[in-house]
Amino acid sequence: MDTVGGREISGLLAGTALPSADRMRRLHRRLEENSRRAGILDVAYTTIDTPVGTLLLAATERGLIRVAYDREDLDRALEILGTKVSPRILRAPQRLSVAARQIHEYFGRTRKAFDVPVDPSLSNGFRRAVQGTLPRIGYGTTRSYRQVAVTVGHPQAVRAVATACATNPLPIVVPCHRVVRTDGGLGGYIGGLTAKSALLELEAAA
Repeated sequence: MDTVGGREISGLLAGTALPSADRMRRLHRRLEENSRRAGILDVAYTTIDTPVGTLLLAATERGLIRVAYDREDLDRALEILGTKVSPRILRAPQRLSVAARQIHEYFGRTRKAFDVPVDPSLSNGFRRAVQGTLPRIGYGTTRSYRQVAVTVGHPQAVRAVATACATNPLPIVVPCHRVVRTDGGLGGYIGGLTAKSALLELEAAA
């Protein structure tokens, strides 16, 4: 999926000897910089390993736009970004270095809140309103779907709040894992209930 203006990197390397890992890193950095200068890189992405599995991080010029779990199918997540945001997508780890560092700090229990800029454009309307309130739920605490519904001024919209949490494009950074059922049950989670439980246990142990 590494592309510049729709061209595969493999195509750029056609007919050449297989480059070393160091040369590949330099090539990626050069492609990233050239794309930035030419204004043809709209979405940068990378992947990182975490205690809850591989995560895809993607960002636009506005900020972090997507955090996707491996169980969501990372290739499919990139395809959706290509359709909804822009087909001009390139693996560019340097553009995601701050977000990646903060997520690693979170899992290392040295960070309790994220301060990376985010791009909320994958959500709109009520879902965006709900997701915008989630960072106010403090580290190590939870709120029920009903409590969040009250917070956004629609106390009867419990199911709609649950849907907004389930479709949050920025899990972990926008902490939808801190929203649970009124009876204490976990409810749903885009990363799966095992991941949701792990995040809550991580925060409780800090």
